Amino acid sequence: MFKSVNSNWDATYDVIVLGFGGAGATAARFAADNGAKVLIVDSAPEGHEGGNTRYAGQVISTGHDLDDLRNYYDDLAHPLSYDHELMETYVEGLYDMPNFVKKYLGVEKPFVMDEHPDSPVSKALFFMRHEYPELRGQKTHDLVALHEGVADSALWKNLRQQVLDRSDKIDVLYETPAEYLYQDPYINAVVGVEIKRNGESLKVKANNGVVMATGGFENNPKMIENYLGETSLNPIGSLYNKGIGVKMAEDVGAQLYNMANYESYGIFHGLTPKPEAGQRSQFLPFDWPAFHQGSLMVVGDDGTRYFNEDEMHRHGHIKNHGEWRIPNAQIHPYVIFDQKKYVELKSDKNAPYPEFLKLVIEADDIKELAKVLGVNAKTLKGTIKDFNRFAKKGRDYAYNRDGDTLTAFDDEGPYYAIAMVQGLLNTQGGPVHNAKTEVVDPDGNVIPHLYAVGELGSLMGRKYNGGSNLAENLIFGKIAGEQAAKIKAQVEVPNTNGAGSTDATAGASENAAPVNNGTAGLGSDAVEESFETGPNQFIGKSTAGMGNEVVVRVTVDDDNNIKDVEVLKQSESEDYGLKAIKELPKEIVAKNSVDVDSISGASASSNAIKEAVTNALKLAKKVTE
Repeated sequence: MFKSVNSNWDATYDVIVLGFGGAGATAARFAADNGAKVLIVDSAPEGHEGGNTRYAGQVISTGHDLDDLRNYYDDLAHPLSYDHELMETYVEGLYDMPNFVKKYLGVEKPFVMDEHPDSPVSKALFFMRHEYPELRGQKTHDLVALHEGVADSALWKNLRQQVLDRSDKIDVLYETPAEYLYQDPYINAVVGVEIKRNGESLKVKANNGVVMATGGFENNPKMIENYLGETSLNPIGSLYNKGIGVKMAEDVGAQLYNMANYESYGIFHGLTPKPEAGQRSQFLPFDWPAFHQGSLMVVGDDGTRYFNEDEMHRHGHIKNHGEWRIPNAQIHPYVIFDQKKYVELKSDKNAPYPEFLKLVIEADDIKELAKVLGVNAKTLKGTIKDFNRFAKKGRDYAYNRDGDTLTAFDDEGPYYAIAMVQGLLNTQGGPVHNAKTEVVDPDGNVIPHLYAVGELGSLMGRKYNGGSNLAENLIFGKIAGEQAAKIKAQVEVPNTNGAGSTDATAGASENAAPVNNGTAGLGSDAVEESFETGPNQFIGKSTAGMGNEVVVRVTVDDDNNIKDVEVLKQSESEDYGLKAIKELPKEIVAKNSVDVDSISGASASSNAIKEAVTNALKLAKKVTE
């Protein structure tokens, strides 16, 4: 949309960042560090911001040899072309990532996995450190984390805190989606943004730059259908990535790329148990060996197999005639197994997700199983017959699954099935940007004052190694913040009454309404909260959960026995996290101790509640000492 810089504005900032995820948080922090007054807006409510960074594994790509990294990422991109200056900037950032974590995230000793080969974390993620071992340079590719742990939001919490620590320079608005970019009508520079706040549209001027960090379009079914050609994908990460960045980029004439690429997850090539409508897919079977071996297989829409169920994790990619590609998503895939496998899974004490078995559908025979799957019984019977033949010969002639993982199905039922869905971790497509993160048009010309970072226009166009997007967030988020903060010459409306004049007020009526440049900001939702307490009541806080802060009010008696635990603030997930919020406080009171079992499937939320109660009890103890 066109709008002059001299138009009426509701507020003015030096830099506006759209999206409060890993990339947006990094861009805002570095813009503030370079003197800018910054506004961050995000469509998610507080506690659910963070984009996919919140839900990612929290490990970041790095490497120990610069030439190897160049070769590895060149092979990952093959056969697609790419901007070599952009890739070189990225690769050099990967090589320096442990220093970045030290210098800018305040981590004294980052956990570089190659330096800790005996760590359970390093061993568990060996597959991700070398996700494509056949490619050049993979031996020195590595992962770095903020500490010896994964999938605990540690990186996201650090990045968020970096923003909160700069609250004097950065305003944060939750539940405030961006809707339009405003361009100057004369030179096409982006001069502001329209946002929606409490149902009201606000026009916010950006003096120096707008950074788009809105993520992809995982939660926009129409875009998924148009760009990916799929109709049955389910998000694994954030539920708030709805493709607004793609739309805004198109509106201002940006060039788009990598629109057909997305990443999935899990050793089942992205398949996860099908959740209820509107929920994230959460259970990923790649870390349960028993769930992808033995008398178990995955069948597609017609009742036949379509990949090796035990193949190495490669973010959903399957080798297709020499190239790794995401398979066409089946509309209703199922994992099926027999009675002996069901007994094995049910008795597995190391099962990471025993909740799987609550989803099992039982069938007495193959004919009934086919009815459950909605496939032809003769086809399904043939699929099982072929699988049993392969198991007896010790060789999978169809998909080359390791013969040692094959066990023939029982000749008679019962049989079992779990409905699956193709998980969508993130899309990679969006506006093309250069090494300075400046967005460009189809002719390669820079659209002034507009920057893009993160999964919105990622350079990951084909094969993807875990940790690469988080690295992009940090490397290019820093560059975008610094570039956007640079003071720009203010765009002025040319004076058509006199050649060469650029007086913005020329030709204006004496009775025209005065221009409101909205020099004030909009305030911030990220403010310190206070909580009331009565006699023998104490506040405890924790950031150990998957949401933001968990705050509890603990009531004790004169002997410091726990009489009540109230959760005053939380933003945990609405499934297992909410179950922990509801059940754990009661158990703590009943046992008069935080030494209670965590809620299955909600270990992070459980730990946050227990830590918050522990902190409250420490305050109570101080009062009585």
